[in-house]
Amino acid sequence: MHIVISDDHQDCVRHLKCFAKLQNHTVEIFNNTVVGVDALAQRYKNADAIVLIRERTFISRELLNRLPKLKVISQTGKIASHVDLQACKEKGIVVMDGRGSGSATAELNVLLILAALRRLVDEVNRLKNGQWQGHLGAQLCGKVLGVYGFGRIGKQMCELGKAFGAKPLVWGRPSSLEKARQAGYDVATSKDAFFSESDIVCLQLRLNDETRGIVKRSDLALMKDSALLVNASRAELIEAGALEAALAEGRPGFAAVDTYESEPVLGANHPLLHLPNCLCTPHIGFVEKDNYEAYFGIAFDNINSYVAGTPQNCVE
Repeated sequence: MHIVISDDHQDCVRHLKCFAKLQNHTVEIFNNTVVGVDALAQRYKNADAIVLIRERTFISRELLNRLPKLKVISQTGKIASHVDLQACKEKGIVVMDGRGSGSATAELNVLLILAALRRLVDEVNRLKNGQWQGHLGAQLCGKVLGVYGFGRIGKQMCELGKAFGAKPLVWGRPSSLEKARQAGYDVATSKDAFFSESDIVCLQLRLNDETRGIVKRSDLALMKDSALLVNASRAELIEAGALEAALAEGRPGFAAVDTYESEPVLGANHPLLHLPNCLCTPHIGFVEKDNYEAYFGIAFDNINSYVAGTPQNCVE
Protein backbone atom coordinates (compact mmCIF):
# COMPACT_ATOMS: atom_id res chain seq x y z
CA MET A 1 0.00 0.00 0.00
CA HIS A 2 1.01 3.60 -0.47
CA ILE A 3 0.78 5.22 2.96
CA VAL A 4 0.82 8.96 3.59
CA ILE A 5 1.71 10.43 6.99
CA SER A 6 1.33 14.18 7.40
CA ASP A 7 2.10 16.69 10.15
CA ASP A 8 5.23 14.93 11.44
CA HIS A 9 6.60 18.22 12.74
CA GLN A 10 9.71 16.74 14.35
CA ASP A 11 10.50 14.40 11.42
CA CYS A 12 10.61 11.62 13.99
CA VAL A 13 8.21 8.97 12.71
CA ARG A 14 10.73 7.40 10.31
CA HIS A 15 13.13 7.02 13.26
CA LEU A 16 10.73 5.12 15.52
CA LYS A 17 11.40 1.41 16.05
CA CYS A 18 7.83 0.62 15.05
CA PHE A 19 8.37 2.21 11.62
CA ALA A 20 9.87 -1.13 10.55
CA LYS A 21 6.32 -2.48 10.54
CA LEU A 22 5.77 -0.57 7.28
CA GLN A 23 8.76 -2.10 5.47
CA ASN A 24 6.51 -3.82 2.93
CA HIS A 25 4.75 -0.59 1.99
CA THR A 26 5.73 2.67 0.34
CA VAL A 27 5.54 5.55 2.80
CA GLU A 28 5.39 9.27 2.10
CA ILE A 29 5.95 11.59 5.07
CA PHE A 30 5.30 15.32 5.27
CA ASN A 31 6.69 17.45 8.08
CA ASN A 32 4.34 20.39 7.75
CA THR A 33 0.64 21.11 7.95
CA VAL A 34 -1.53 22.19 5.05
CA VAL A 35 -5.11 23.38 5.27
CA GLY A 36 -7.96 23.54 2.83
CA VAL A 37 -9.48 20.82 0.68
CA ASP A 38 -7.36 21.62 -2.39
CA ALA A 39 -4.05 21.35 -0.52
CA LEU A 40 -5.09 18.22 1.36
CA ALA A 41 -6.40 16.55 -1.80
CA GLN A 42 -3.06 17.20 -3.49
CA ARG A 43 -1.16 15.77 -0.52
CA TYR A 44 -3.25 12.60 -0.23
CA LYS A 45 -4.06 12.01 -3.92
CA ASN A 46 -1.98 8.82 -4.17
CA ALA A 47 -2.78 7.44 -0.74
CA ASP A 48 -4.21 3.98 -0.24
CA ALA A 49 -3.91 4.59 3.49
CA ILE A 50 -3.55 7.68 5.67
CA VAL A 51 -2.07 7.69 9.15
CA LEU A 52 -3.44 10.62 11.14
CA ILE A 53 -1.44 12.16 13.97
CA ARG A 54 -4.08 12.92 16.57
CA GLU A 55 -6.47 15.62 15.26
CA ARG A 56 -4.10 17.67 13.13
CA THR A 57 -6.00 17.04 9.88
CA PHE A 58 -9.72 17.42 9.21
CA ILE A 59 -11.03 14.67 6.95
CA SER A 60 -14.28 15.97 5.47
CA ARG A 61 -16.73 14.49 2.98
CA GLU A 62 -15.60 17.05 0.43
CA LEU A 63 -12.00 15.88 0.80
CA LEU A 64 -12.94 12.20 0.64
CA ASN A 65 -14.78 12.84 -2.64
CA ARG A 66 -11.42 13.75 -4.15
CA LEU A 67 -9.51 10.72 -2.83
CA PRO A 68 -10.78 7.78 -4.92
CA LYS A 69 -7.78 5.57 -4.06
CA LEU A 70 -8.20 5.86 -0.30
CA LYS A 71 -9.07 2.60 1.44
CA VAL A 72 -7.90 3.02 5.03
CA ILE A 73 -7.58 5.73 7.68
CA SER A 74 -5.52 4.69 10.69
CA GLN A 75 -5.71 7.10 13.59
CA THR A 76 -3.03 7.42 16.25
CA GLY A 77 -4.96 7.37 19.51
CA LYS A 78 -8.73 7.62 19.63
CA ILE A 79 -10.78 8.91 16.76
CA ALA A 80 -12.64 12.19 17.25
CA SER A 81 -14.85 14.58 15.32
CA HIS A 82 -12.11 15.55 12.85
CA VAL A 83 -13.04 12.57 10.66
CA ASP A 84 -16.41 12.36 8.92
CA LEU A 85 -17.17 8.76 9.86
CA GLN A 86 -20.49 8.66 8.02
CA ALA A 87 -18.85 9.69 4.77
CA CYS A 88 -16.13 7.08 5.28
CA LYS A 89 -18.74 4.40 5.85
CA GLU A 90 -20.66 5.35 2.70
CA LYS A 91 -17.47 5.21 0.63
CA GLY A 92 -16.28 1.92 2.12
CA ILE A 93 -13.22 3.49 3.74
CA VAL A 94 -12.17 1.54 6.81
CA VAL A 95 -11.36 3.73 9.82
CA MET A 96 -9.28 2.28 12.65
CA ASP A 97 -7.99 3.87 15.82
CA GLY A 98 -5.80 3.02 18.79
CA ARG A 99 -5.17 3.82 22.38
CA GLY A 100 -2.60 5.13 24.81
CA SER A 101 -2.01 5.28 28.54
CA GLY A 102 -2.30 9.06 28.78
CA SER A 103 0.69 9.15 31.12
CA ALA A 104 2.73 11.47 28.89
CA THR A 105 -0.09 14.02 28.87
CA ALA A 106 -0.63 13.69 32.61
CA GLU A 107 3.08 14.30 33.18
CA LEU A 108 3.00 17.43 31.03
CA ASN A 109 0.05 18.71 33.08
CA VAL A 110 2.14 18.34 36.22
CA LEU A 111 5.09 20.01 34.52
CA LEU A 112 2.92 22.96 33.50
CA ILE A 113 1.50 23.27 37.02
CA LEU A 114 4.91 23.25 38.69
CA ALA A 115 6.51 25.54 36.11
CA ALA A 116 3.65 28.04 36.41
CA LEU A 117 3.56 27.99 40.21
CA ARG A 118 7.32 28.58 40.43
CA ARG A 119 7.47 30.94 37.41
CA LEU A 120 10.19 28.65 36.11
CA VAL A 121 10.51 30.04 32.58
CA ASP A 122 10.72 33.63 33.85
CA GLU A 123 13.39 32.69 36.37
CA VAL A 124 15.45 30.82 33.77
CA ASN A 125 15.27 33.80 31.41
CA ARG A 126 16.19 36.23 34.20
CA LEU A 127 19.31 34.24 34.97
CA LYS A 128 20.29 34.05 31.29
CA ASN A 129 19.82 37.82 31.07
CA GLY A 130 22.20 38.49 33.93
CA GLN A 131 19.60 38.84 36.69
CA TRP A 132 18.86 36.86 39.83
CA GLN A 133 15.63 35.86 41.59
CA GLY A 134 12.53 37.81 40.63
CA HIS A 135 9.46 35.93 41.88
CA LEU A 136 8.15 34.38 45.07
CA GLY A 137 6.77 31.07 43.82
CA ALA A 138 4.10 28.80 45.21
CA GLN A 139 4.13 25.08 45.96
CA LEU A 140 1.66 22.45 44.86
CA CYS A 141 1.55 20.78 48.26
CA GLY A 142 -1.56 21.82 50.16
CA LYS A 143 -3.32 23.32 47.13
CA VAL A 144 -6.82 22.34 46.03
CA LEU A 145 -6.24 20.68 42.66
CA GLY A 146 -9.47 20.92 40.71
CA VAL A 147 -9.71 18.20 38.05
CA TYR A 148 -12.52 18.71 35.53
CA GLY A 149 -13.22 15.22 34.20
CA PHE A 150 -12.40 11.84 35.69
CA GLY A 151 -11.43 9.73 32.72
CA ARG A 152 -8.08 8.02 32.24
CA ILE A 153 -5.97 11.19 32.49
CA GLY A 154 -8.20 12.87 35.05
CA LYS A 155 -7.75 9.94 37.39
CA GLN A 156 -3.98 10.04 36.86
CA MET A 157 -3.97 13.75 37.68
CA CYS A 158 -5.72 13.07 40.99
CA GLU A 159 -3.18 10.37 41.82
CA LEU A 160 -0.22 12.56 40.87
CA GLY A 161 -1.63 15.56 42.70
CA LYS A 162 -2.12 13.51 45.84
CA ALA A 163 1.48 12.29 45.61
CA PHE A 164 2.59 15.95 45.69
CA GLY A 165 0.43 16.64 48.74
CA ALA A 166 -2.31 18.48 46.84
CA LYS A 167 -6.01 17.99 47.62
CA PRO A 168 -7.83 16.76 44.48
CA LEU A 169 -11.35 18.07 43.89
CA VAL A 170 -13.30 16.58 40.98
CA TRP A 171 -16.07 17.94 38.78
CA GLY A 172 -17.70 16.46 35.69
CA ARG A 173 -20.65 14.37 34.60
CA PRO A 174 -22.62 12.47 37.28
CA SER A 175 -20.96 9.22 36.20
CA SER A 176 -17.51 10.80 36.58
CA LEU A 177 -18.38 12.14 40.02
CA GLU A 178 -19.52 8.71 41.13
CA LYS A 179 -16.29 7.12 39.90
CA ALA A 180 -14.29 9.78 41.72
CA ARG A 181 -16.20 9.13 44.96
CA GLN A 182 -15.61 5.41 44.64
CA ALA A 183 -11.89 6.11 44.15
CA GLY A 184 -11.88 8.12 47.37
CA TYR A 185 -11.64 11.64 45.97
CA ASP A 186 -13.64 14.68 46.99
CA VAL A 187 -16.16 16.01 44.49
CA ALA A 188 -17.41 19.58 44.29
CA THR A 189 -20.96 20.37 45.33
CA SER A 190 -21.53 22.37 42.13
CA LYS A 191 -19.72 23.73 39.10
CA ASP A 192 -19.58 27.17 40.72
CA ALA A 193 -18.08 25.69 43.89
CA PHE A 194 -15.52 23.80 41.82
CA PHE A 195 -14.20 26.93 40.14
CA SER A 196 -14.33 29.13 43.23
CA GLU A 197 -12.72 26.64 45.63
CA SER A 198 -9.91 25.32 43.41
CA ASP A 199 -6.43 26.80 43.59
CA ILE A 200 -5.65 25.04 40.32
CA VAL A 201 -8.19 24.01 37.68
CA CYS A 202 -6.98 21.31 35.32
CA LEU A 203 -9.21 20.49 32.33
CA GLN A 204 -9.32 16.79 31.45
CA LEU A 205 -12.26 16.46 29.06
CA ARG A 206 -12.59 15.03 25.56
CA LEU A 207 -13.79 17.53 23.00
CA ASN A 208 -17.23 16.79 21.58
CA ASP A 209 -20.49 18.63 20.96
CA GLU A 210 -21.36 18.37 24.65
CA THR A 211 -18.07 19.75 25.98
CA ARG A 212 -17.30 22.40 23.35
CA GLY A 213 -17.32 25.76 25.18
CA ILE A 214 -18.26 24.07 28.45
CA VAL A 215 -16.02 26.47 30.41
CA LYS A 216 -17.62 29.90 30.27
CA ARG A 217 -16.29 33.36 30.99
CA SER A 218 -18.56 33.37 34.06
CA ASP A 219 -16.85 30.20 35.34
CA LEU A 220 -13.41 31.76 35.07
CA ALA A 221 -14.63 34.89 36.85
CA LEU A 222 -15.32 32.73 39.93
CA MET A 223 -11.68 31.69 40.23
CA LYS A 224 -9.34 33.21 42.80
CA ASP A 225 -6.96 35.93 41.67
CA SER A 226 -4.16 33.61 42.82
CA ALA A 227 -5.56 30.59 40.95
CA LEU A 228 -4.05 28.77 37.98
CA LEU A 229 -5.94 27.30 35.03
CA VAL A 230 -4.25 24.51 33.05
CA ASN A 231 -5.52 23.33 29.69
CA ALA A 232 -3.55 20.58 27.97
CA SER A 233 -6.73 18.96 26.62
CA ARG A 234 -8.40 21.04 23.91
CA ALA A 235 -8.62 24.81 23.51
CA GLU A 236 -12.25 24.63 22.39
CA LEU A 237 -13.34 23.42 25.83
CA ILE A 238 -13.20 27.10 26.79
CA GLU A 239 -15.55 29.48 25.00
CA ALA A 240 -13.78 31.62 22.42
CA GLY A 241 -11.90 34.59 23.85
CA ALA A 242 -12.92 33.85 27.44
CA LEU A 243 -9.49 32.89 28.77
CA GLU A 244 -7.74 35.89 27.25
CA ALA A 245 -10.33 38.23 28.76
CA ALA A 246 -10.23 36.48 32.14
CA LEU A 247 -6.45 36.67 32.37
CA ALA A 248 -6.53 40.35 31.48
CA GLU A 249 -8.93 40.92 34.37
CA GLY A 250 -6.87 38.80 36.77
CA ARG A 251 -9.21 35.88 37.47
CA PRO A 252 -7.58 33.43 37.23
CA GLY A 253 -4.26 35.02 37.97
CA PHE A 254 -2.31 32.69 35.70
CA ALA A 255 -2.82 30.06 33.02
CA ALA A 256 -0.76 27.35 31.39
CA VAL A 257 -1.95 26.06 28.02
CA ASP A 258 -0.75 23.47 25.53
CA THR A 259 -3.56 23.56 22.95
CA TYR A 260 -4.96 26.16 20.57
CA GLU A 261 -8.00 26.54 18.34
CA SER A 262 -5.91 26.47 15.16
CA GLU A 263 -2.61 24.62 15.02
CA PRO A 264 0.24 24.88 14.43
CA VAL A 265 0.64 28.37 15.86
CA LEU A 266 3.40 30.05 13.87
CA GLY A 267 4.87 33.53 14.05
CA ALA A 268 3.66 33.85 17.66
CA ASN A 269 0.24 34.53 16.18
CA HIS A 270 -1.97 33.92 19.20
CA PRO A 271 -3.06 36.41 21.88
CA LEU A 272 -2.20 34.10 24.79
CA LEU A 273 1.47 34.14 23.76
CA HIS A 274 1.63 37.85 24.49
CA LEU A 275 0.16 37.79 27.99
CA PRO A 276 2.64 37.93 30.87
CA ASN A 277 0.47 35.66 33.02
CA CYS A 278 0.20 32.77 30.58
CA LEU A 279 2.70 29.95 30.04
CA CYS A 280 2.30 28.47 26.55
CA THR A 281 3.72 25.27 25.07
CA PRO A 282 3.25 23.97 21.48
CA HIS A 283 0.85 21.05 22.03
CA ILE A 284 3.47 18.61 23.30
CA GLY A 285 1.31 16.74 25.78
CA PHE A 286 1.40 13.51 23.77
CA VAL A 287 4.68 14.19 21.96
CA GLU A 288 6.96 11.76 23.77
CA LYS A 289 8.99 8.82 22.44
CA ASP A 290 7.40 5.91 24.32
CA ASN A 291 3.96 7.37 23.65
CA TYR A 292 4.73 7.70 19.93
CA GLU A 293 6.02 4.12 19.77
CA ALA A 294 2.74 2.94 21.28
CA TYR A 295 0.48 5.19 19.20
CA PHE A 296 2.18 4.59 15.85
CA GLY A 297 2.85 0.93 16.57
CA ILE A 298 -0.89 0.31 16.85
CA ALA A 299 -1.64 2.52 13.84
CA PHE A 300 0.82 0.54 11.69
CA ASP A 301 -0.47 -2.78 13.02
CA ASN A 302 -3.96 -1.67 12.02
CA ILE A 303 -2.87 -1.14 8.42
CA ASN A 304 -1.13 -4.50 8.30
CA SER A 305 -4.20 -6.20 9.70
CA TYR A 306 -6.27 -4.66 6.92
CA VAL A 307 -3.83 -5.89 4.28
CA ALA A 308 -3.98 -9.37 5.85
CA GLY A 309 -7.77 -9.33 5.56
CA THR A 310 -8.37 -9.22 9.31
CA PRO A 311 -8.87 -5.52 10.12
CA GLN A 312 -8.71 -4.64 13.81
CA ASN A 313 -9.75 -1.70 15.98
CA CYS A 314 -12.34 -0.63 13.42
CA VAL A 315 -14.46 2.42 14.22
CA GLU A 316 -18.12 2.08 13.30
